[in-house]
Amino acid sequence: MEVVKITPRGYCYGVVDAMTMAKQVAKDPNVPRPIFVLGQIVHNRHAVEDLEHLDIRTLDGGRRVELLEQVPDGATVIFTAHGVSPEVKARARARGLNAFDATCPDVTKTHSLIEEKVAHGYSIIYIGTKGHPEPEGAMGEAPVGRVELVTTADDVASLTFGPDTPLAIVTQTTLSQWDTEDVIRAVQSRYPQAEVHNEICLATQLRQEAAVQAARDVDMVVVVGDRRSNNSNRLVEVVEKVAGKPAVRVEQVEDLESAWFANVEKVAVTAGSSTPSQVTRAVIHWLEALKA
Repeated sequence: MEVVKITPRGYCYGVVDAMTMAKQVAKDPNVPRPIFVLGQIVHNRHAVEDLEHLDIRTLDGGRRVELLEQVPDGATVIFTAHGVSPEVKARARARGLNAFDATCPDVTKTHSLIEEKVAHGYSIIYIGTKGHPEPEGAMGEAPVGRVELVTTADDVASLTFGPDTPLAIVTQTTLSQWDTEDVIRAVQSRYPQAEVHNEICLATQLRQEAAVQAARDVDMVVVVGDRRSNNSNRLVEVVEKVAGKPAVRVEQVEDLESAWFANVEKVAVTAGSSTPSQVTRAVIHWLEALKA
């Protein structure tokens, strides 16, 4: 069985920056302890475990503003690569917490865009994944009633904005670019006046395009990524829906099953932008050993 290593794959620059910041904070003796991350620093449990070894504690399982209340007075908190709302930042300041912001620059750009559009009288239609922290943070830039979330084209029917409302369409950075185009068309069909601001980041686009291109020449694609990683799940989706090839997502080498590859002559491997390279290398080595 031939193994094709798709590039680019794995860590994007935003993830590298977030992990680097967290490790620098942990090594600084002047930073107040204990140190907490408000949610998973990136959506990969291996990356989270790496930080746990540096005595960085991860708070997870709720809205960021609620998780913040679990941080004791005088402690340090790190905001994740997904970004947080102005409400969270204001609360951290009010409590006098020592805060570090690891928000991806592409996400920060989206926050600034929403803030600017709201200031100019626009309401926001945000295309994103329900329950994901990136929409939670970005949508917090707009007042209640001035922003609504849609995930699929079917969700557009439930929007409550009036027909003449000034609107801006803004997207999460890690979506499927093909599905997002469908949702944008549905929004524009109902609200022709809506401005489009497609904020899917370049790292996401390049990884999706490379996966789709490689998938056309192989029998199957393995995506290495955490179950909570939106960009990893979208890689599986675009391979199946756009390239028409089977794909499977695994979190680690132990998840692989040899039976999956019984009739596979050529397999491609890619990884989500929050997947550590050593995890992907282990998967590739396992597949290469299966050739015998």
